[in-house]
Amino acid sequence: MTIPDAAGLLDGEPAHDQVVFAARLQRYWPDLLAGLTGAYPEHAVEMAQRAVEIAASSFRRRPEDLRLLDLRRHADPQWYQHPRMLGYAAYADLFAGGLRGVIDKVDYLAELGVTYLHLMPLLKPRPGPNDGGYAVMDYPAPRQDLGGVDVPRELAAALRRVRVSPAADLGVNHVAMEHDWARAAAGGDHYYRDYFFMFADRDIPNAYERTLPEVFPDFAPGNFTFDDESQSWVWTTFNTWQWDLNWRNPEVFFEFADIICWLANLGVECIRLDAIAFIVKRLGTSCQNQPEVHAITQALRAIARIAAPALIFKAEAIVGPTDLPAYLGVGKHAGRVCDLAYQNSLMVQIWSTLAAKDTRLLCTALNRFPAKPPSTVWGTYLRCHDDIGWAIDDDDAAAVGLDGFEHRRFLSDFYAGSYPMSDARGLVFQENLATGDRRISGTAASLIGIEAALASGDEPHLDLAIRRLLLAYQIVYGFGGLPLVYMGDELALRNDYDYVDDPAHADDNRWVHRPPMDWTAAERRHVEGTVEHRVWHGLRHAASVRSGLASMDAAVETEVMDPVNPAVLVFQRRAATQNMVGIYNVTPEPQRLPRWVVSLGNWAVDALTGESPLTDREIILKPYQARWLVQPA
Repeated sequence: MTIPDAAGLLDGEPAHDQVVFAARLQRYWPDLLAGLTGAYPEHAVEMAQRAVEIAASSFRRRPEDLRLLDLRRHADPQWYQHPRMLGYAAYADLFAGGLRGVIDKVDYLAELGVTYLHLMPLLKPRPGPNDGGYAVMDYPAPRQDLGGVDVPRELAAALRRVRVSPAADLGVNHVAMEHDWARAAAGGDHYYRDYFFMFADRDIPNAYERTLPEVFPDFAPGNFTFDDESQSWVWTTFNTWQWDLNWRNPEVFFEFADIICWLANLGVECIRLDAIAFIVKRLGTSCQNQPEVHAITQALRAIARIAAPALIFKAEAIVGPTDLPAYLGVGKHAGRVCDLAYQNSLMVQIWSTLAAKDTRLLCTALNRFPAKPPSTVWGTYLRCHDDIGWAIDDDDAAAVGLDGFEHRRFLSDFYAGSYPMSDARGLVFQENLATGDRRISGTAASLIGIEAALASGDEPHLDLAIRRLLLAYQIVYGFGGLPLVYMGDELALRNDYDYVDDPAHADDNRWVHRPPMDWTAAERRHVEGTVEHRVWHGLRHAASVRSGLASMDAAVETEVMDPVNPAVLVFQRRAATQNMVGIYNVTPEPQRLPRWVVSLGNWAVDALTGESPLTDREIILKPYQARWLVQPA
């Protein structure tokens, strides 16, 4: 098919804008058409034409300051890979009462070294229980309680002034049952019924259920809910009031193409595609990770790159190691889908390693992890707003002499505080009696022992717990990618047990690790000797050091070295101008590492301390100590 005429689409726009749009269209038209062909083969050509019209309309409306940002990103297309990048994730209302409050706190974020801010759900959720805001009842409509439609633009501009890129969520698998689309479908509107999966009886749902896992077996078992109004069984993967969307319907695709362009024109620089793995259903499968997911994402990304190339995509795909790289693009989709994805395996393995005081499982799991495309980035993290699921592969466990089921049980017991000698204070989330699956809720500080140490008044214990938290984040920062700090971790905020007093939260113990920001505690970051001071400055120092290391560029791959001493983790990163070896003692005891393990000259420097520790036969590490050893390549 011939590429649409940019001049015709942008009639009346300045000639230079038409030239810019035409150049982008020339570049991304093949990606758009190929993506649509992969997902909608019978309609691809006409859909591509309509998609370009959406992009052109969005381009017309794009503010001048964002058009300038597009040009800057064109000059530096891998901006999100730079070592200076540091992410921060927060609920806007819990962080600062709303978006205007966040504007007032941009200096706090800049002081921490933050360059990427993910504010969780900004779109209007259903009243009452709403899955932490992820049950959206209106697209496009920013939450009025956070400031309404104008404030997001103001916030984005304020963040750009301090070189912070705003990110926002877009739930793509489902909407709230109160959404206008769902209300129309329930009322019998055949056009909108095709936006969802609605069945007159249980025959087809039962056929799907044979191979579908349960996301919330405790409070939302099964994957279908009977809707009284429509007298239909509705697909509800997550909660009964979250209706799954039918992405086989091209109209759903166009709805989201419009929403993505709208978010981009608010100033959002990264869209987190929530629950992206679930959007395509296929009988006889888990209905996750279907190939059309990546074709759809490629087409949406092409539209975004034509209309607003400053925008990037992040995949919220908490899937197995073999499935995850596809969300960053492999094969025909390489470099054409999401730009970022969560490194869930690293997160799980850090917690596993700290509990076991042994790095062998981590090394085995990550060495078996497929490589990502070089233009993409892992989002590395220790905690997020969600629970921790123990994604320990049975084969990985067996390779180091462990039983996968028993190790997962050990981790659940350990972080729930029921294992002997555990100082963790987590809560079990969604125990599945059929599978033995038990996930964990809790803040990083409570899971890592700081809450217990403060309660007991045990200062040596507290010192070790703080060291353990800093070490965990030094692993996150030192692995490469784009490290993400969850709100409050920088101050070691503990569990908030008051969630049980809120009827909207009481049945979901994930709210225990979503405490409101404690700005009194934040002031203590300036008071030497406090927990807040030690943690804040430890994280700030690591971010500052990281930003100056060429080896921390996300384009550089991390090599996980075989564990010579199982108590010490060793990563190597080899950039064109700098080599780095990161070594991490994951135990509360001093550890020794043979000098020959570190393939650097004696003149290598520990970037974290400025010391040169490689002149002796052995490297001695203090309890929970990290070293980032660097030298020119």
